[in-house]
Amino acid sequence: MSRTALPIQAAETGIKLALRVTPKSAREGIEGVEERPGAGAQLRVRVRAVPDKGKANKAVIALLAEAFALPQGVFSILSGETARDKVLFIAGAPGPLAAQLTAWFEAHS
Repeated sequence: MSRTALPIQAAETGIKLALRVTPKSAREGIEGVEERPGAGAQLRVRVRAVPDKGKANKAVIALLAEAFALPQGVFSILSGETARDKVLFIAGAPGPLAAQLTAWFEAHS
């Protein structure tokens, strides 16, 4: 992942994280960053939950919260609530959050 752009963008009160989500997957996990034409860098995430009444979105947030060692309450969906391409917002100080996520991406590349 080190040569791929990171799917994070600093905002005034947190970080925006671009995702490509696969619900109803046979396995659950974070697969890494991929560059998609027109979409840019996205973190590829698979969850077992079905995309019904927000179940898959909740599973994505739970998975990322555990992976990034952050409370689930700091995550919210900015766009793509019913789509596979999503943008999550992670509330907090942008500088430290960006450093924490960058370190996570480097450790998992």
